Amino acid sequence: MTNVDILREPLRNRGTAFTPEERGRHGVTGLLPPRVETIDEQVARVLANLRAKPSALEKYLYLSTVQSENETLFFRTVIDNLEETVPIAYTPTVGEACLQWSRIYLRPRGLYVSARERGCIDAVLANWPRDDVAIIVVTDGGRILGLGDLGANGMGIPIGKLALYVACAGIDPARCLPVMLDAGTGNAAVRDDPFYLGLRTPRLAGDEYDALVDEFVVAAQARFPGVLIQFEDFANVNAFRLLARHRERIRCFNDDIQGTGAMALAGLCAALRITGARLADQRLLFFGAGEANVGIGTLVAAALEREGLSAAEARGRCWFFDSQGLVTRDRSALAEHKRPFARDHPPVTALLDAVEAVRPTALVGASGQPGAFTAPVLAAMARLNARPIVFALSNPTAKAECTADEAYRATGGRAIFASGSPFPPVALDGRTYFTGQANNSFVFPGLGLGVLATGATRVVDEMYFAAADALAAQVDAQDLACGRIFPPATRMREVALAVATAAAGAAYDKGVATVPRPADLAAHIRQSMYAARY
Repeated sequence: MTNVDILREPLRNRGTAFTPEERGRHGVTGLLPPRVETIDEQVARVLANLRAKPSALEKYLYLSTVQSENETLFFRTVIDNLEETVPIAYTPTVGEACLQWSRIYLRPRGLYVSARERGCIDAVLANWPRDDVAIIVVTDGGRILGLGDLGANGMGIPIGKLALYVACAGIDPARCLPVMLDAGTGNAAVRDDPFYLGLRTPRLAGDEYDALVDEFVVAAQARFPGVLIQFEDFANVNAFRLLARHRERIRCFNDDIQGTGAMALAGLCAALRITGARLADQRLLFFGAGEANVGIGTLVAAALEREGLSAAEARGRCWFFDSQGLVTRDRSALAEHKRPFARDHPPVTALLDAVEAVRPTALVGASGQPGAFTAPVLAAMARLNARPIVFALSNPTAKAECTADEAYRATGGRAIFASGSPFPPVALDGRTYFTGQANNSFVFPGLGLGVLATGATRVVDEMYFAAADALAAQVDAQDLACGRIFPPATRMREVALAVATAAAGAAYDKGVATVPRPADLAAHIRQSMYAARY
């Protein structure tokens, strides 16, 4: 590398932290200001500039610039300030960044694999400059958060997810690869945007689409043997099928389905420590019947079976409400992923009526329908339950089914509330309520770390149960006392280590691990975690 190359390579660049000796060795003396700074001094400058930005999107762009110039500095800033920076680097700000992606694009990051390269995707992957890729997060942009089909603008999601893999779970950033699988977009407004950078074609479907994904998966396995592939933000019509198609053949998972399921199960278990009730006594009403809620319902039902319920009894605890109302068996053309949870029940098309009919102990929203949990709906939950459990999981913030303030005020402060995006504390009747953020970032980084630490050949369901148990155990009495059923973001690295250790233990127990089991599993995993140091 030339002297200029070193300053432009974000994995090697140290900027003003290069010592005089290093500057001389690399030939960059005079190309940097004379003062030599510590990384802590650099972080202080980054934070000062970050806090001076007037909007969340501008903060996102500034952090992206830092990452593109000096990854060590970027990750040190994020790791030391998780609560402040994660909502900028990922949800909720990444949603706004994706909406504007083609307009704010400045420099390449990750790999774009489009339908135009069908038949030669292996050659595209060969262009990636590093061989030791351990984790790929791939999206086709089909269902970005609660924002819908954004096509190639969805690239912000895998970039953000992998930033959390590094910051929370200590995966080496050199081993992470974000991929946009551009199969076109069904969103005409996106296609017609004069700045749009993706393929301006309708989205592929059917056999053509499956052939594109299959070719990518095969090429990725050949280029990076044993790589863990995380499918992210694929539309419902594809997500369940792709997971079923590949999960037994390669090391992969779908975070929207499986990661969300583990996260919500952990939150539910933590909430029951407040109510004192059993999981088997719960009735859950899911508002939205897409990947997230079906993933939650599936894992909750499996957990109920582990407690001794039959499969039918377990599924019977879960009710689903979609755009047409309660999901019932008499509906024509019911999507395959909804059928296991369809019920024999008269039609109900209003959510408030569904609450009255089902009498749920928990109301779980993952619909992308802002404000759907109205004051009457929340009040009904409070009338039916001494401590109603309310999860408003949709991201970004503007898509939340209700705010924390609305949930607490409508229930007289009795709601056990969690949300996908962070909300500020709520002061009500002399008490302050701190909302827990129900985010997959508490699960997938640790899960991925556990897979890599064990060399697991597959990601099995038992790893998700273990992850959920570990996450729930990270919620302490002080958290519960202030109403928080997820740990604060400041503890995300501790949580990732606990989740990784639990998931790794499950991998060994199920016989899918290939790395010999160390005497101290947690210590072994902790020693493998990347720390942002020069």
